[in-house]
Amino acid sequence: MPKGFLVLLATAGALCAQPLRSPTSFPWWNNPVANGLNNLTDAQTKQINATKSEYRDALKDLYAQVNAAESNLEEIFNQDSIDQHKADQAVNQLANARGDLTRTLSQMSLKLRNVLTAEQWRDLQDRQRGRG
Repeated sequence: MPKGFLVLLATAGALCAQPLRSPTSFPWWNNPVANGLNNLTDAQTKQINATKSEYRDALKDLYAQVNAAESNLEEIFNQDSIDQHKADQAVNQLANARGDLTRTLSQMSLKLRNVLTAEQWRDLQDRQRGRG
């Protein structure tokens, strides 16, 4: 599996292991680190913006679903007596919501990665590691 793809998967996995950030925080495609990539053409910029627009509503909905599932599970945890069946359902609901979000973020990331040249992708990776 290509190393860059593993970075995307790790990023998506990290999102699921931590409290969610809003869709306006800085993923790689909207990160100040990515600003000024070498030779980013107007066409690439348009493709990146179009892809972000294409996924924006879906991501907002998915973030809302994950937040609702987290709240539901938290309410169950805070009850004096826990209904195991409801708790299991809430856990499954959260896992499914996070899975849907991760899948969509990964699909969007892959689509955005395909806009970049290999050199631009390597430059972005270097910048994210603090070497660029």
